[in-house]
Amino acid sequence: MLKFLRTWWRDQIQERGIVSATTLLFRNLWSFLRDSTPERRRQRYGDMEYDWEHRVNTTSGTLGWRERLLGTFHSPYQPTDPALFREMMSALPIQFDKFTFIDIGSGKGRTLLMASEYPFQKIIGVELLPELHQVAQENLRLYQSESQKCFALESVCGNATTFPFPAEPLVLYLFNPLPESGLRQMLANLDRSLAANPRPAYVLYYNPLLEHVLAGTAQLTRLGGTESYSLYSSSKTELT
Repeated sequence: MLKFLRTWWRDQIQERGIVSATTLLFRNLWSFLRDSTPERRRQRYGDMEYDWEHRVNTTSGTLGWRERLLGTFHSPYQPTDPALFREMMSALPIQFDKFTFIDIGSGKGRTLLMASEYPFQKIIGVELLPELHQVAQENLRLYQSESQKCFALESVCGNATTFPFPAEPLVLYLFNPLPESGLRQMLANLDRSLAANPRPAYVLYYNPLLEHVLAGTAQLTRLGGTESYSLYSSSKTELT
């Protein structure tokens, strides 16, 4: 944890300066303390319905203090609502079995499980925190559903900013998994991958708080979306 926080502090000073970095530090600590109250913890258990139905552990309510503190400085863990996920999937103009689905910041793996209800070629989650990655692996092992269509599921523990994107058509899912600097690095990596190996790629961005970052990428164009999400695609959208 100390290594992670030192890296965060160094990056914030370089990006913002020491005054703004200090302000953000105290703001994050206050947010963590406020989120630690009994009332806030009860609210986090409001996403349990999916877990009850599938007998898995993807809720934010069971997070330990360490995971919540790191999430405050990186990206707070929050699972995607199943109904909204299905809405986003319906917006994809693709043959699912031709694409690999990648969830950046996959946490406990709920999005991977929901994506398995579609016949993707492969499903990959990328998660920075080992504790969440371990829970995701257990959820992938336990999950059973009559509607499951993809069984090639994998959780990878690693830094999304350096993740090597597979050289096949992609659906990339984002739910604010990174701070702005990290998101820029990850998208620059994606840009390089698509430029070196042109192929269809779609980005679904749920709750797009940093959409201006995607709008500045060389290889992606906004196709549409709603107030809840945005959909982007690469310039090459046809399979050969």
